[in-house]
Parts: sequence; structure tokens; C-alpha cells
Amino acid sequence: MGYSTYRKFSIEQWSELKDTQNVPLTEAELQELRGINEKASIDEVKNVYLPLSRLLSFYVASAQTLNQQTADFLRDDTPKVPFIIGVAGSVAVGKSTSSRILQTLLARWPGHPRVDLINTDGFLLPTAELEKRKIMHRKGFPESYDRQSLITFLSDIKSGRRNVVAPVYSHLRYDIVPDKYTTVDQPDVLIVEGLNVLQASATAPGEPKVFVSDYFDFSIYVDANEEVIKQWYVSRFLTFRSSVFKQKDAYFSHYANLNEQEAINTASDIWDTINLVNLRENISPTRQRADLILHKNADHAIDSVELRKL
Repeated sequence: MGYSTYRKFSIEQWSELKDTQNVPLTEAELQELRGINEKASIDEVKNVYLPLSRLLSFYVASAQTLNQQTADFLRDDTPKVPFIIGVAGSVAVGKSTSSRILQTLLARWPGHPRVDLINTDGFLLPTAELEKRKIMHRKGFPESYDRQSLITFLSDIKSGRRNVVAPVYSHLRYDIVPDKYTTVDQPDVLIVEGLNVLQASATAPGEPKVFVSDYFDFSIYVDANEEVIKQWYVSRFLTFRSSVFKQKDAYFSHYANLNEQEAINTASDIWDTINLVNLRENISPTRQRADLILHKNADHAIDSVELRKL
């Protein structure tokens, strides 16, 4: 008999856990939540995300009850502490779409109507600083983030502070937006999405000896085979070439005039020399740290769910 720290479910098995056929999400709403080239369907929402949101609602309710009981025991008027969910995975794997769908569904369960979502791209070092450190080619790697600020942000959230601000990142400009922030004010649930949010490697001298994942109450890893993700990355690059890259202020506007084969070659080179390296060195090794793994097949559909045993 083989043993594992995870229970693995086929989609047929997992879908039986949803306990309802009613999907609190319309096709029009789902269209707004999908990322570039993502193909999440209403059936997938019903069969994968609805059971997952139900499970997470149990975790949230349990944490809220424990927090209240602990506060009563200590006779302490503790500030409201959000339940934090971390979502990790490769570039182009679809973790942003998964995060947005979960945010919408969780907000429609009773008991936690306020669900916020933060992407850790806002904590990337500004382009000027990356260039100064000569690590622009390492953007997205752990050292390209202001980890001290990210840890402080999460610490403030878990301390129950109100109106905690996070920087805003522009994918169009490929940089932090000066003097623009997102405010997180004691939501019931906060979803934190990013490439390296489950990493627990050594830190540089002077950096905190705690990790982003230390603040998570639950974590999810969105997974797919390397060659499949590469195909999605190249496909997304081609879509950007004919849309986002054509915008006047786009950082990558110089790619807009590439022909299709040049664009495919460029995207493949970027993937092989940067994103694949980051995936293998920093992202994939954190897969087994997640509480739940969503695995996708080549057509973007989730084909299995693995849940860590309690």
C-alpha cells in the first residue's frame, strides 16, 4: 500500500463534494474573471471551484470560531484577523484566474462576504532598482522582490491593523506605479497570489527570518507540466504582441512588430532562459508545501485535485 500526505481526487470524485448544483456565477461574470487565453468554464467552476470554495468556507468558519473562543478565553478584545489564502504557481499557469474565481465564490458564502485579493507583483522592486542591482533578467526571482515590505504588509494584516496599503504594479509599464496603492481594511478573507509565495529558502543578511507562507492559513499550488506551461506562455506572448504590446506606453512595445515566427522564437527564449529557470529553481520545489494542488492538463482544464491530509 502506498502512502502519501495528500488525498488525490479525480474531477469526478471532487465534484461530488459540491453539495449543490447551483453555481453563484454567471457566464458573463466568469468572462470578466478569465485571464488572457484562459478557458475556465462554468462546468469547471461547478465541479472544481465550488467544492473548493465550500471546503475553504469550512476552514474560514473554523478559524473565526477559534479566534473568538481564544479572545473570550483571554478576555481580550482582539482586532479582527483575516483568514489568508496563498496561491502559488508558474508564470502563465492561470493562478490569477483561479484566485479571482475563488475570491468571487468565497464572497458569496455566508459568514465572510468581504474577500480581498492581492498580487505580490506589487512588491517587486522598481525597475530602476532592478537595473541598479543588475538583476532585471531575474525579475520574478525571489531576490527581485522587496521581501521586507511584503512581510511587513502581511504582519500588519495578521496583527489586525486597519487600512494596510500595498503597492500597485502595472504589467503595461512593467513597473511599480508611483504613489498608487491598494488598501486592505480587515477583510474576512485575503487571497495572496504570486510566483514564490510558498518559498522558504534562506534569506539575505538583515532580512526577516520569517517567510510569506508563515502568514497563510491555507495554500494552493496551481500546477501543470513544464512543456504545457511553455506552450501557454508562448500563446499568451503572441496575444500580447497583437494587443497590449501595441499600446503607446507598453514597456514591451518593441515586440509588437515581430512577425509570428520571430515572436515565437523570442517567447521561447524568454521562457527557456528566465521563466523555466525560476520555475525549476524556486517555484516547483514549493509544490509539496501547499495544502492543496490543482493540476491542469494541456487544454487548461483542471484534471485532478490533491488535498493535504490534516
